[in-house]
Amino acid sequence: MASKIIGMLGGGQLGRMSAQAGAKLGLETHVFCPETDSPASLVAASTTNAAYEDRDALAKFAASVDVITYEFENIPVETVKFLETLKPVYPSSHVLAIAQERIAEKTALNNFGIPTTRFAPAHSGADIQAVMKQWGTSTCIIKTTRFGYDGKGQAYVRGLDETDRAFASLKSDIVIVEEPVDFACEISVIVGRDQKGNVGAFTPGINVHENHILKTTSVPAPVSAALLDQAEDLARHLAEKINLIGILGVEMFVTRDERILVNEIAPRPHNSGHWTIDACECSQFEQHMRAVAGLELGSFSRHHDAVMTNLLGDEIYAGRALVPDGKTFFTDYGKTDAKPGRKMGHVTVLGTEVK
Repeated sequence: MASKIIGMLGGGQLGRMSAQAGAKLGLETHVFCPETDSPASLVAASTTNAAYEDRDALAKFAASVDVITYEFENIPVETVKFLETLKPVYPSSHVLAIAQERIAEKTALNNFGIPTTRFAPAHSGADIQAVMKQWGTSTCIIKTTRFGYDGKGQAYVRGLDETDRAFASLKSDIVIVEEPVDFACEISVIVGRDQKGNVGAFTPGINVHENHILKTTSVPAPVSAALLDQAEDLARHLAEKINLIGILGVEMFVTRDERILVNEIAPRPHNSGHWTIDACECSQFEQHMRAVAGLELGSFSRHHDAVMTNLLGDEIYAGRALVPDGKTFFTDYGKTDAKPGRKMGHVTVLGTEVK
């Protein structure tokens, strides 16, 4: 029997669009987040405002819902483990723990036979130097192991004499050292898996970033059919290996010699999958809500090629002025403060019809 009330940890735009998709299926969403007037709470059936560490509030929240999910991966793992003692949580705390910590993430991917760039942990500038010497390289990228996104928490090292400065700049006791990838493009695959083990994936899209923030995703990615198939196969394989229930975003590099290296994973709907709202029979948000509610996944087919563009900061005002024309679709995240670089909404333009 399908769940009817979905608990949502997090109140951002991904939760908002998930709640909207769930409502079309007759599902109610109860949001739990510290912030008041969050984008998701504006459309959800109910909201609890409390800290993620507040176990009394978490217990009351769990008692009010049938199943729990989350819309971003910086929820404390201990919060999810506690909730798992009360109600089913999808994706699981195990999946969340892998996605939250970059060393654990890449180690797990390699253990599953999924290729990544070369990496190593480091606790000091001297450790970074030792790794670079071992690899025979004069450059590397170092990143905090947790909480990095949109280019935050990383530094490019361009010589052995920069390692101490770079390590200090990240203000962390441990970093991950990664070998730079000579990539032709970044693509991403949105994969879903339901409680019966059915797996599906949307067509891979190509991502373009500005100032380390995703600007556009275009579908299909302009790579060979063989690479598109390989990318989908890797994402499906990963979903099965981690026993995913829900949606998973998988970011990948396509190298200039046509290899695929998985860069990052996100166990929730992904920014690069927003085009599915307007170009597919069943969006990534509906697929996620179907999976966590115990429903079977819908179709992953697209009816049009598409380009999705993020609206950052005051670009939202031009989006709000758009007039729908059957090919251009605007989604507003309901945020009031248009800070520079803040994701405020997106526009999807449909291209060639897929027959």
